[in-house]
Amino acid sequence: MAEHRLKLQTNNALTIPRIVEELKKQPNIQQCVTHVEYFPAKEARFADFPEGIDAVLRELLKRRGIERLYCHQAESIEKTLAGKNVVVVTPTASGKTLCYNIPVLNSIFSHLETRALYLFPTKALAQDQMEELYQLIQLSGKDIKTFTYDGDTPQDARKAIRAQGHVVVTNPDMLHAGILPHHTKWVQLFENLRYVVIDELHSYRGVFGSHLTNVLRRLKRLCQFYGSRPQFICCSATIANPKDLASRLLEEEVELVSSSGAPQGEKYFVFYNPPVVNQQLGIRRSYVNEARRIALTFLSRGLQTIVFANSRLINEILVTYLKDALEKSVLAKDLIRGYRGGYLPLERRDIEKGLREGKILGVVTTNALDVGVDIGSLEVCIMAGYSGSITSTWQRIGRAGRRSGTAAAVLVANSSPLDQFIVQHPEYFFGQSPEHGLINPDNLEILLSHLKCAVFELPFRQSEKFGDVETAEILKFLEERGFVHQTEGQWHWTNEAYPADAVSLRSVSSDNFVVLDTTREPKIISKVDFPSALTTLHEKAIYIHEGQQYFVEKLDYRERRAHVRQVDSDYFTDAISYTKVRILEAFETQPVKNSVKNHGEIHLTTQVVGFKKIKFYTLENVGAGDLELPEQEMHTTSYWLTLPKSLLEALPYSAAIRLDGVRGLAQAMCQMAALFLMCDLRDIRLAIEENLVGKAIEQPPEIPGPQRWDRREQIFEPNIFIYDNYPGGMGMSVPLYDMQDRILSETARLIRCCPCQEGCPGCVGPRGEVGGLSKQVALDILNLIL
Repeated sequence: MAEHRLKLQTNNALTIPRIVEELKKQPNIQQCVTHVEYFPAKEARFADFPEGIDAVLRELLKRRGIERLYCHQAESIEKTLAGKNVVVVTPTASGKTLCYNIPVLNSIFSHLETRALYLFPTKALAQDQMEELYQLIQLSGKDIKTFTYDGDTPQDARKAIRAQGHVVVTNPDMLHAGILPHHTKWVQLFENLRYVVIDELHSYRGVFGSHLTNVLRRLKRLCQFYGSRPQFICCSATIANPKDLASRLLEEEVELVSSSGAPQGEKYFVFYNPPVVNQQLGIRRSYVNEARRIALTFLSRGLQTIVFANSRLINEILVTYLKDALEKSVLAKDLIRGYRGGYLPLERRDIEKGLREGKILGVVTTNALDVGVDIGSLEVCIMAGYSGSITSTWQRIGRAGRRSGTAAAVLVANSSPLDQFIVQHPEYFFGQSPEHGLINPDNLEILLSHLKCAVFELPFRQSEKFGDVETAEILKFLEERGFVHQTEGQWHWTNEAYPADAVSLRSVSSDNFVVLDTTREPKIISKVDFPSALTTLHEKAIYIHEGQQYFVEKLDYRERRAHVRQVDSDYFTDAISYTKVRILEAFETQPVKNSVKNHGEIHLTTQVVGFKKIKFYTLENVGAGDLELPEQEMHTTSYWLTLPKSLLEALPYSAAIRLDGVRGLAQAMCQMAALFLMCDLRDIRLAIEENLVGKAIEQPPEIPGPQRWDRREQIFEPNIFIYDNYPGGMGMSVPLYDMQDRILSETARLIRCCPCQEGCPGCVGPRGEVGGLSKQVALDILNLIL
């Protein structure tokens, strides 16, 4: 396979710049290329080794070809050796690893009892980074033990790691559930912990970051008990507030290092908007098919390419398409591979190795490869849809040309308002600072979960704080529910439960479903998180793994297991959800010109009620089915806009057409909310409630005609809810409440400037789903409330 790729490149005279020019000049797609940004190559900037680095370590680095450091490496190491907490913010592949490996090894060389803890957001990244550290230690000849400690670590190896590990490489999930609750077995680590390294800091935003702050509170509490006070070294891709985010995560002062001295190869970044195929309806050609076609333009010339998809379903569809196009034509297997969460560990390691060695020509992935796992020097990055954030997009672009040479990245926009805004306003993307990393560690649900874990680990003193949080009231609440007991001025854990097991750092539920292939000898092929399982593993679903289709025969909800068998299907399935919303309390309400803005607490009940069958390539709807999975309930916070009955009575349309306009307005508003909140679109959700009925239709996914509200000829009074997609809320509703005017103004501009005549996916939604007058009705409503 590697030889085949080499042959393709040798026979190909077109370089990346020429392919980009070809894309710009092809008559059929010239108008689709809305922007090309060129980034010239940058030379490296060096600095001498700071004072205080062990002579043996310097010699080791020279033997590895490192005579001098990049200037950001030197600055970071100097601050660390001075006892400061540091956050290093430089581009992908800029050598951030040395910023922490050098101080850690320097300290161990001087004091062999020194311990360090490395935290990476994923197991794959932890495995990858350990390899580099291990090579340095091997060169030294010193008896320094470095171990990875995660869910894949064999039980018989764990005792040795706890006793002997100088550097323990793990992830926040394992620290939370596998190390902190068993701290008495980790005495050597906690008594001598000198450094805690937190890589990929930008990953710890929202829910995950809020959990991590509480995990670090527990870690520091145990360190204090054992007499150590670790120093923190953080590394991050570019975000707007790295120093602030690091300070909030650590709840300590942090020094910022942000001027990179690493070299960079030249890069082309192309914005591509699929062509309009129906001017009246504003319908564009499928972005999935266009991403496939553009990826093949590069892959067929032997250029190693990574393709990013924003969902597991699109990921597997693109794997299927690219395998069909390439592997059958060149009679080579595994030139194209998929990579996403849920793949088994050995499968992921095999794919990473294949990419590094050049045996795999193309990989299709989700955000699983956003973080810096070493997968070699890829040449092209294709993004099937905007990732939802500027930070994540730059992270993905950094996957191409990580080391040197010329690289290209292409963003293929989908039809959503957010994608259309970005691709038609490149100046916003390139002129805007990346998103802020926002966390809310004192979210009551998250705080309560970790306080339980903390009491389990060590009793709480009467007046002891947890971070900056007063704990007396919460501990009394836990006592009333039988979790803790107060005696002799201390709170002790008394419940039989093991609290860390019930807390997932990344999702609402800690449960995973396993996927069991029963085609021949039963075997587990993947794992799926709880929320995704309900929409991808329901009975009669087509589950896709590495391009192979499986028919779900049975979903064992109690045992958390899906039974599947291999099939050759010409369609995939897409689940339909139904949501009911109930307002629990309005924290603030303010009338604003013919409307009312609110924020407060709501109760949601969501249920998967059906699915659609969508044909590959043509994307035709070829069937549907009914489902009745268990309801999922959630309390969260929300912003909502109330459109009074009097406002809607002023519109000269029927009730059905008014509803179409409200649905279209809501869809556009939600996309603009994600843009200006600078959050991931998955962090918020949209629902519309009819006050009299109290039911809502969540968007997405789209619900076919029969599932819509009863279209009675009566004046309804809807609420448009944009809510935090996490129990207890993550603090999005107050900023939305405060910036309502800006969101409504930009929504009006988006709809007004869209070239479609009667609504399209790029503004209010497709005409077939929201009606032919929805665009005009949405603008009429906005004119009345702005």
